[in-house]
Amino acid sequence: MNNNKTVFFAIGVLLITLGTFMLIPFFVQFIYDERNGTFLSSASITIFIGILLVLTNLEENKKLNLQQAFLLTTLSWLSIAIFGCIPFLLSNLNLSIVDAFFESMSGITTTGSTIITNLDNAPKSILIWRAILQWLGGIGVIVMAITVLPLLNVGGMQLFRMESSDTTEKILPRTREVTIIISIIYLTLTFACGVAYWLVGMNIFDSIAHSMTTIATGGFSTYSSSIGYFQNPKIEIIAIIFIVLGSIPFIAYIKFVKGDQKIFFKDVQIKGLIYIFIVSILLMLLYLLLSNKEYSFAENLRISTFNVVSILSGTGYVTSDFSLWGKFPLIFFLFLMFIGGCAGSTTCGIKIFRFQILGLFILNQIKKLIYPHGIFPMKYNNEKISNPFIYSIMTFIFLYFFIFFILAALLSLDGLDFVSAISGSATAISNVGPGLGDMIGPNGNFSDLSTFSKLSLSLGMLLGRLELFAVLVLFFPSFWKN
Repeated sequence: MNNNKTVFFAIGVLLITLGTFMLIPFFVQFIYDERNGTFLSSASITIFIGILLVLTNLEENKKLNLQQAFLLTTLSWLSIAIFGCIPFLLSNLNLSIVDAFFESMSGITTTGSTIITNLDNAPKSILIWRAILQWLGGIGVIVMAITVLPLLNVGGMQLFRMESSDTTEKILPRTREVTIIISIIYLTLTFACGVAYWLVGMNIFDSIAHSMTTIATGGFSTYSSSIGYFQNPKIEIIAIIFIVLGSIPFIAYIKFVKGDQKIFFKDVQIKGLIYIFIVSILLMLLYLLLSNKEYSFAENLRISTFNVVSILSGTGYVTSDFSLWGKFPLIFFLFLMFIGGCAGSTTCGIKIFRFQILGLFILNQIKKLIYPHGIFPMKYNNEKISNPFIYSIMTFIFLYFFIFFILAALLSLDGLDFVSAISGSATAISNVGPGLGDMIGPNGNFSDLSTFSKLSLSLGMLLGRLELFAVLVLFFPSFWKN
């Protein structure tokens, strides 16, 4: 077996970072008079283990081969989820180990599903920790999507391979460089979002917490009724704006900063995102106008826009229980869950670029039927698309739905009704947050699920966040052969 010192060294650094962030809720405890040892103990344990991993895995030549890159990708997220659940275990919420792990996994994968039943009365330190987990998960997703996944050729992500980054040996140095640039952009957007929330009526604590979960398109709120608690159209508008900004590929922000002023208007994926937003909002608006006579045009536009943007991006904020709108919204929102946002953003799902390339492939096949001897080269964002690349996209989409059905079947076998099983599977693998139906819908949560269902959904969250293959490849014996 290969020497995995670099892998465990990197995990150690991540745990030290995670433990350091635990000190933020520790100070929040003093501000809100919640003085106990929850976060100081959690930080001490996490930092200690992190330092131990770093010191026992020191190595001058820190390089990753392909096996180690896959291993690090999965172990890093799993480790953060495990250590991130310690504060939940030590808190006064009386959560089981499985519940704490579920909440932590939901946070770090920016899913937003929760098992905490009364968020309004939960400790402020726990609420800010949930927001921090999603914020860290958001930036982690971006860095992974830009620096690691393209080199692993995962589900077509190689399309977004950066220049001078064609070997796994360059993962660590490139990750450091890109992380710095992305962190500056990410922090700027988070700060702007927080200030905007505060200016339109949120208190400082809520504006900080929601700014982190908005830009991460995570959806954790400080209230059980989510954004609907505020009943403030201005807050909803701010949320929509920054959710959309979080749904844009961060590589586009980097290119914009480096001088490509037209990147937002010429990137095919961004244009596709905007088109889907507009069409989906118009469809839902039309449905509400025809079925919901009680509200004005402006009110229906507000409701449809917010919920479409929230579900399509995988954020999962809610302002009303769309489970009560009728059968069409249930099917429509289930469909939107699968689409997701742009690759290289904080969003989730199958991703828009895969649907765009699949559409190009179908169009290409139709042309070949009409002109059997014609040659029709395929391009995406001026990049030539090869057949092996298209096959990897199709394989990913097939595997995505296969795992979705397997997970839904497991939930059904565990006693969940059809709607809860289907939507629970979809919301987990697509990292959305709320499901559909009375139990896990917008006004419900996941606390009443069994241990088996919670663990199954946690695995679904991890698989969806890491683009499936990055996790599944570890279970093939041939992968471990030199």
